[in-house]
Amino acid sequence: MDYLQSGAALRVLDSGNLITWVFLDTKNIHFDGVVIMINWQCPFCGHNSTLNNNNMTASSFNFNDNNKFDDQLRFSVNAIVCPNQQCREVVLNARFGRAVMVSGYYQIGELFDSWALRPSSLALVFPDFVPEPIRQDYEEACKIKSLSPKASATLSRRCLQGIIRDYWGIKKTTLFEEINDLKARIDLDTWSAIDAVRKIGNIGAHMEKDINVVLDVEPEEAQLLIGLIEMLIKDWYIARNTRQLHLAQIVQAAKNKKP
Repeated sequence: MDYLQSGAALRVLDSGNLITWVFLDTKNIHFDGVVIMINWQCPFCGHNSTLNNNNMTASSFNFNDNNKFDDQLRFSVNAIVCPNQQCREVVLNARFGRAVMVSGYYQIGELFDSWALRPSSLALVFPDFVPEPIRQDYEEACKIKSLSPKASATLSRRCLQGIIRDYWGIKKTTLFEEINDLKARIDLDTWSAIDAVRKIGNIGAHMEKDINVVLDVEPEEAQLLIGLIEMLIKDWYIARNTRQLHLAQIVQAAKNKKP
């Protein structure tokens, strides 16, 4: 079986036979068989749900056709429909690899490739109140992270600068100077995270350069930048919007209580 899911425990049945319990910690879900129940977060609406066979469909097939691997290959695709009635979006993923027989059933052994078909990357879907240029740079950085980590890091640095300029109104010559100016305005934990990421490898070595300078970074470094941006959007834009909504509800409730 092939599975990937955030913080999940899977109970898996294959053709009526109980196979195993699997604990996983990544964002995507892939399966080759029948999944009975799984905890899942929709990449479109962010809603946490429990999936079952009513929300999920999987299909797999083997083929050879004189392929260059001279072996039996397997292709698997799965579809998930978000159970949230206000969303009901469709998530599609596919996997391709060498077919192996385990306990009398075929599954993907050596994985050759995998695709996030819909949405096309692991980018979180942020609300419209997050400025569109920031969302676009973030989404593009996620989409090309595996193909070109250095291009992803360049977009992430531009996104980080856009966040600092838009949210805090700080505008300096370089991102390095803007981050330094940010220190006195934010909590220590957030500052420590930003400071730690900007000192990593080539990101730190070239932070004083223009944000559009393409850096030769490792995939792990590109992912750290993406993770930092996700954290800042949640802690700043989304938290601010949530606070504004709560305050508006309090004010409205007070008005309704007036005689």
